[in-house]
Amino acid sequence: MKTAANLALAAPSRPALDALDQRLIAAIQGGLPLVSRPYEEIARRIGTGEAEVIARLRTMLEDGTIKRLGVVVRHRKIGYCANAMVVWDVADKAVDALGYRLRRFDFITLCYRRPRRLPEWPYNLFCMIHGRDRAKVRERVDELVERCRLHDTPHEVLFSGRCFKQRGALYQLPAEEL
Repeated sequence: MKTAANLALAAPSRPALDALDQRLIAAIQGGLPLVSRPYEEIARRIGTGEAEVIARLRTMLEDGTIKRLGVVVRHRKIGYCANAMVVWDVADKAVDALGYRLRRFDFITLCYRRPRRLPEWPYNLFCMIHGRDRAKVRERVDELVERCRLHDTPHEVLFSGRCFKQRGALYQLPAEEL
């Protein structure tokens, strides 16, 4: 049942991506080509013009289909080796509000809700914090507890051990397979 509260949280609807948008996403998801005119090269690959690529990317950024375009930094290579997933056991009625609050902290790189797996796993809110050392990450967790008044909220700080893979998600087939 749709309520006013549910409608207020719903994302604005967007028409489905057309074939050119899908090819564009497939072409950029692995990164921009390292050439002097990357959008021109992408346009050549997907069969359109440079201005069209730029316009479509601008539209997808404005409507939220794409959150941002940017550099992916291999954080371990630049000294951020104390990486922790902080898991929280938040009352179901409060988890969305807390998630929206936590996402505003610039040191949180991911924040999402997941279903509990009772009785073994009571946690339903997850956030990732990267740091140069474990003490600094724990300070950040303490800051969250203090500023968000989470003193009575059960949580665990799960530091990463070994990195097996790190890259962005793939959402479309590579352009040449479409």
